[in-house]
Amino acid sequence: MYKSQFQKIKLAVKHVFSWVLVQVGRPWLTEYLEKVFPPSLLISDDYHTENKVLGVHCLHHVVLNVVSHFYKYFVVLPCLLDLLSVLEKSPVHSGLPRKPNRFDDVLRHVLTYMEMEHKLDLRCVYAKNLVLFIERMGIVIVRHLKRLERVIVGYLEVSDAPEEKARLSILDALQKLYRFFYMIPLSCLYQMYLTLTHCSLLRFLVDVSSESLPTQLKEQLMTQASHCLLLLDHCSKGKLQVRMTIIIFSIDFLWLYKNFSQRVTAALLCQ
Repeated sequence: MYKSQFQKIKLAVKHVFSWVLVQVGRPWLTEYLEKVFPPSLLISDDYHTENKVLGVHCLHHVVLNVVSHFYKYFVVLPCLLDLLSVLEKSPVHSGLPRKPNRFDDVLRHVLTYMEMEHKLDLRCVYAKNLVLFIERMGIVIVRHLKRLERVIVGYLEVSDAPEEKARLSILDALQKLYRFFYMIPLSCLYQMYLTLTHCSLLRFLVDVSSESLPTQLKEQLMTQASHCLLLLDHCSKGKLQVRMTIIIFSIDFLWLYKNFSQRVTAALLCQ
């Protein structure tokens, strides 16, 4: 049900949508919020009074039957970022030195919640909004580099199949983060972070290659991760010498990785 097709849709289709919607109650409707909310808004925005009433009826059902804590994270974080952009000077355009402000305070809280969160739907929301934080804060995001690395590595290790929204958002955040590394001297501290994340990305590529995901999604994940590795190689001025094609598609490497993991697990169980 798209806006361009709305006038061509028979009235019965709108009523079918409304009837199906009200059959789905709490908490199951939360899972389909992104699919049912736009059509409900579209119906309510029509100039026919009958459609307005029907749309409001659909929206009322959505509001009552979507779990409240889901609204808290799905809506509040983007609004909070917009509010901070009004209350605070943008860190991207601030003069030097850039002092910590409420952007930093909010990000610290968000990273804390991200580390503790285990529900996949909320992890997707957090990962998506982390990209917005990096875009809004710019280079000053490196103040939180240590915690960011811990969160990013943790999210890459947990699959949120079948859509993998969280891991795709994390890879997007990682690429945006690496672009700021060009402005930073390659000190020993940043070399350490580059090396640690480099190892995590390689493990991620190996894990994804063996996961039972749709081919297109698997290629998308591996392409994004490979792009991250290329950015890392440029940031380190070639010192990492990443050979992605050889490593990722080498059967011997995959066998060695799995064999090593099994040996480590067996050794831990024997202790």
